[in-house]
Amino acid sequence: MAFLKFIALSGTTGVTQNHYVYEYGNDMIVVDAGVGFPEAEMYGVDLVIPDFSYVKENKHKLRGILISHGHEDHLGALPFLLPQVNTQVYATRLVAGFIEDKLRDYRLKGYKLNVFDPERDTLTLGSFKVTPFRVSHSVPDGVGFAIDTPEGRVFHVADYKFDWTPVDGRPFDIAKCANLATEGTLAVVSDCLGANSPGYTESEAQIEEKIENLVLNFGKQVFFSTISSNISRMQQALNVAQKAGRKAVFIGRSIEKKAEIARSLGYLHYDGSLVISIKEARKLPSDKVFYIISGSYGQPGSALYRLAIGEHDFLKLSPDDLVIFSSDPAPPGSKANVDFLVDKLIEANAEVHYYDMQEDLHVSGHGSQNDIEMLFALLKPKFYIPIGGTMRHMRAYSQMAQKMGAKKEDVFELLPGETVEFSGKSAKKGGRVPVKDVLVDGLGIGDVGNVVLRDRQVLAKDGVAIAMLQVDRNARKLVGAPEIISRGFVYEAKHKDILIEAGKELASELEKKPSVDTHITRNITIEYLERYFFKRTGRRPMVIPVVVEL
Repeated sequence: MAFLKFIALSGTTGVTQNHYVYEYGNDMIVVDAGVGFPEAEMYGVDLVIPDFSYVKENKHKLRGILISHGHEDHLGALPFLLPQVNTQVYATRLVAGFIEDKLRDYRLKGYKLNVFDPERDTLTLGSFKVTPFRVSHSVPDGVGFAIDTPEGRVFHVADYKFDWTPVDGRPFDIAKCANLATEGTLAVVSDCLGANSPGYTESEAQIEEKIENLVLNFGKQVFFSTISSNISRMQQALNVAQKAGRKAVFIGRSIEKKAEIARSLGYLHYDGSLVISIKEARKLPSDKVFYIISGSYGQPGSALYRLAIGEHDFLKLSPDDLVIFSSDPAPPGSKANVDFLVDKLIEANAEVHYYDMQEDLHVSGHGSQNDIEMLFALLKPKFYIPIGGTMRHMRAYSQMAQKMGAKKEDVFELLPGETVEFSGKSAKKGGRVPVKDVLVDGLGIGDVGNVVLRDRQVLAKDGVAIAMLQVDRNARKLVGAPEIISRGFVYEAKHKDILIEAGKELASELEKKPSVDTHITRNITIEYLERYFFKRTGRRPMVIPVVVEL
């Protein structure tokens, strides 16, 4: 007997990596395929992506991938997923532009990208009929989905808030959403990230005046940074530059490309003479230029990062220049990077306005408690599934639903891989799909696991000690004392005696064996030196034995 299955493959406990599956019989659709960002201890890891194993194993059922909006944590994993399943992708016009650009970056061609209009289009994907409707978020052209299934209508509303004065002039289509809900709502799957924040999330509109107050009478260089997909914030920055009589310059590849895409599609509006090149900007007085620069998350190597450490090829930060951060360091692992960047800018005597100063230079794109309550009141669902937050956000969301009349058992707080099965207007937790975080490291996908990370952590903390051992192949005996080489463990010039003594002690240990077997020698070397160095220094370097047979 067929039933509707919802699977949270990721995106319920870590804010990012949003990736969800709806399955009925021989039909399956995916909503979103986002990346996560590495924690500080994930040395060398570039991205974290969802585990696509289940989708890949069932790709014969897959009827399409729906993308809700243009943030990386909802679409950034598509270049890794599409080569494994090669299916149709559906998105609004701006989001499709971002996806096309991303696929070009990965040199992927031939994938089927379909643009839908949330004002009029309905999508039929196997057993699923999907009606998109416009929502407000910090990036334009975001949508929610009313998904009709044989078991009832499910509303999937990813990142949203009720903003009646959005920068793009397109608020949450509350009329369409309410009309869709009149036929009854089986379940709502929706954003819970703001469930601990009281009130309504503020409108984006009020930010422009705050930026304007900082810039209008300022007499030096201005650097404004926000995330590259925040087209609305970019529009506000351009409006302020126009009012201040400054020329705007986009700095950083990501922000230049996103601005170009948004303008070509009609989502970013400015006079052609307002934006100039960095080459043209260098000919103007400093109080006539407004730089919109990438790097608001403190990414090493970004334009703002290079400016802060004095290594940008074309820009130089001068004392009393103005730097405005219009974003929060929300992704995991980004706070330390942004704090470092802010400190470097302050050290250079710039005037820095950033997240800790409570100046309302950024508002969340996620609905707060009153927004969530309004969505619940609009939809009146029978069942609730929180997504896009952490355990504490899911629990707060659950408590809000219960205050509005839901039973505790009608709210499903899901861990990655957990499922909900809907049948005959009832719902229950189903089995769990095995999932894990998949780490992307350079060109490698999934080949960095816990063992590799642990090794990298040891190397970063305690360094490495390389033991060079020469063995007489015929006599099976050690030739002389091993030479110990330090890299990141102890300073050889100062602590050479420890390394020499360690070599002698290791030689004595190995000489107790009647003969030297290469495999056994390696194991003894690792175990003995790890103990020896910890006893002498309190540190445990990675020990790498190199056995040379003579």
